[in-house]
Amino acid sequence: MVLIKSHYLTEFEEQTVKSKAIFQKAKEIMPGGVTANIKSFVPYPIFMQKGKGAYLYDLDGNEYIDYLLSYGALMLGHGHTDIIQAVQKQLEDDGTLLFGTPHHLELEMGEKIKTLYPSMERIRYTNSGTEATLLAIRLAYAYTGKTKIAKFEGHYHGGYDQVLLSINPSLEEAGHPHAPKSVVESKGVDPYHEEHTIILPFNDLEHTSQLLTKYKEEIAAVILEPVQGGFIPAEPAFMHGLRKITEELGIVLIFDEVKTGFRLGLCGAQGLYNVKPDLTALGKVVGGGFPVGIVGGKEEIMMTSAPAASSDVFDSSQSRKSSAKDVLFHSGTYNGHPTVLAAGLATIKVLEQEMEQVLQRTEKLKAGLEILFAQRGIPMQAIGAGTIFNVVLTEKQVRNYRDLQQADFATRKELDFRLLAKGIYTKPLNRYNLSTVHGDKEINLTLEAFDTVLSQMTK
Repeated sequence: MVLIKSHYLTEFEEQTVKSKAIFQKAKEIMPGGVTANIKSFVPYPIFMQKGKGAYLYDLDGNEYIDYLLSYGALMLGHGHTDIIQAVQKQLEDDGTLLFGTPHHLELEMGEKIKTLYPSMERIRYTNSGTEATLLAIRLAYAYTGKTKIAKFEGHYHGGYDQVLLSINPSLEEAGHPHAPKSVVESKGVDPYHEEHTIILPFNDLEHTSQLLTKYKEEIAAVILEPVQGGFIPAEPAFMHGLRKITEELGIVLIFDEVKTGFRLGLCGAQGLYNVKPDLTALGKVVGGGFPVGIVGGKEEIMMTSAPAASSDVFDSSQSRKSSAKDVLFHSGTYNGHPTVLAAGLATIKVLEQEMEQVLQRTEKLKAGLEILFAQRGIPMQAIGAGTIFNVVLTEKQVRNYRDLQQADFATRKELDFRLLAKGIYTKPLNRYNLSTVHGDKEINLTLEAFDTVLSQMTK
């Protein structure tokens, strides 16, 4: 097998003329032409016009089978009838978009979450997965009185200072694999966090335990993605060992299940591994396409945020005797938004009936892709768990961020752009997510597109 190198962007640019033109205009309005850095890629992102079911349609009228699915959020695909009906019913029944007060859907969703995620004994709503992880970390600070956290190299938890470190560092900067350095990944991050965010080696229990023991008096919490990047799973022995060592050292264990919640199964990673974290952050799928986050965990930790008499920072009548500083203040105008929770509950209801089929179809697609690559002698692994996976071009075992750097990213990037021209959408180099509306038809079309592209790229 010989890979053919060519100017693979030609067909992409010919098919996306309108996206290219509007991107130039967008750059005059938004920095870099986008409202979120993850939406950008070179030479320009595709601007979409419409979504329906498993498909996206761009400004040029091109049709794509969507595997990005808003970075995994759209577990029922685009515009699912049950979600639309649930939203319409909420608006008709409640007569408002927003109460600004407690309401019944907060309780209904909370009861459902507690049933599926028993570790979440008490919950709070936020407006995004980022907000959820941020609140989880603040809860750990408040509960333990410690001022440092530990995160794993290669793991992403949101766009704020404490965790914008060592997500995708160069190997030259990253330090020793057994004791990674804390590498700032963004301008504007306070250097304070280089000292207060300890970086751990994923799937390496021995050296993770050594670092946690070394800093046990300072670390409030360990936060991790149980499946790194949504596709590199924690090894069971590592996960159980991490739970044990954090309990022994009195360190709060936080599962960031924003990607994995309702995607590895109804009960997320903690259901798959049978491990109960102290705190859990959920997002994406549980919003049904709307922005949402949920934090939950042990009652004694969550109760640090329970309001008490004279503890509201906005209660000016209590200013002379306020005890607000004794409670973790958490608020948000849109927390527990009724429309969002209605959409989320409708999503869960569908998944309770269809999750197993999505899991089976994901495995079918992964197996089919591995056969196509093997037939051409191209090293590839479809790495992932549940309904998420990634196409990793390497024959070596991938257990963490460092291992992933062995992959052939240049060939994968060319593959992705050629697939875009054939109607298979994910952001180049990103993972694949399936939904309830990705059926056998879509899987077969996807395998045909891969077969065609791989034939173009090899001889």
